[in-house]
Amino acid sequence: MSVQLNRRTILKGVGCALGLPLLEAMTPQRASAATSAAPVRMAFISFPNGAIMDSWRPNGEGESFEFCPTMQPLAEVRSHVTVLTGLAQENGFAKGDGAGDHARSSASLLTGAHPVKTSGANIRVGQSVDQAAAERIGYLTKLPSLEIGIERGRDAGSCDSGYSCAYSNSISWKDATTPMAKEIKPRLVFDRLFGTSVGGAGQSRRNRVRQSVLDLVSEQANDLKNHLGRGDQKKIDQYFSSVRDIEQRISRAGQNRQEIAVPEFETPEETPSDVQEHIRLMYDLMALAFQTDATRIITFMSANEGSNRPYRMVGVNNGHHELSHHREDEEKVEQLRKIDLFLVGEFARFLGKLKETSEGEGNLLDNCMIMYGSGLSDGNRHKHDDLPIILAGRAGGTIKTGRHIVVREGAPLNNLFLSMLDRMGSGVASLGDSTGRLKVIDS
Repeated sequence: MSVQLNRRTILKGVGCALGLPLLEAMTPQRASAATSAAPVRMAFISFPNGAIMDSWRPNGEGESFEFCPTMQPLAEVRSHVTVLTGLAQENGFAKGDGAGDHARSSASLLTGAHPVKTSGANIRVGQSVDQAAAERIGYLTKLPSLEIGIERGRDAGSCDSGYSCAYSNSISWKDATTPMAKEIKPRLVFDRLFGTSVGGAGQSRRNRVRQSVLDLVSEQANDLKNHLGRGDQKKIDQYFSSVRDIEQRISRAGQNRQEIAVPEFETPEETPSDVQEHIRLMYDLMALAFQTDATRIITFMSANEGSNRPYRMVGVNNGHHELSHHREDEEKVEQLRKIDLFLVGEFARFLGKLKETSEGEGNLLDNCMIMYGSGLSDGNRHKHDDLPIILAGRAGGTIKTGRHIVVREGAPLNNLFLSMLDRMGSGVASLGDSTGRLKVIDS
């Protein structure tokens, strides 16, 4: 016998609560096939130091464009992708305050505001697009928003030519003076999504018995499956398999890290030592967060702005920031192309996962809009216009994808954000330096 479920149905166990993906049983039978019960989600993913634009920018415009080498990993999701060139964040440029383009690029990326130059407590920039949405619709989900990253970075002091480290280490701003702290540990992200507490008696008990979230809700899950149709049963099995896989990978990452000799001092639970696995875990957690509707708003910094991390997994042993000041040295430029390709490849893998996750009449990617980009285009010259921006997903069918759109006259990136906010139903009139909506993305 099939049952009718509420969209917010969760499974509860000792010390945890597990949301469910969108099931057929959550869609009213009287609803027409054209009606989708799926909410629209949005994410903003940043990468540092700009890109090698001649390998990034597609050839051709509209639907007939061709990907250049850096974008080739996106070929499998081409029909779900919109490449935007010509957008700018003019407040990333100096306005009488000299050097500090890296700090300004990350601080202005999602705010469209010019940061006050200070290394002290008097930081000020503007509210970011994700927090503008969270302020208005965040109450609809367990977490109003989720902020994650790969590198912690310093919380105080100067990180770029007199600019506070808060600017380089944050893209999400609750308001003009409050950066949103990002979580870099997959275990803590997982606990935020699926646990009722981080720390405290409930979490301690779970750690002692080493139980999976799925073990804690298994009895309720099995009872639920007995009342669902075959399609929903299969979807729950696939979803639980994804949760189990992430739990096991987090556990293995922690075990591998413990085998490395470390100084004898107290540390929090370690993050994966393998950067690629760390990035993939964060992307997979994002997919789970959207699939379960734990949150509809996520920001992800794949590295802090100005990051000098090497990418040895693709043969790049020099630091990223150091290489970005290449001065047309072709050997350094080629190293940067490898980094760009690697990061786009991981992004493409994430989009593929969303596309493979069925939801309603389509897939999870159909109901998302995910911006991937940087606040710099040419890192060597510190340019903040003609930015490398990708918008993936169809936002419930309201975005026409599979195109390369060249935006004329350097329209503000925040015009895109206003259009995204409209699709979240957040009713924001203006944001940062916006001058209107970016209607060219409309379907």
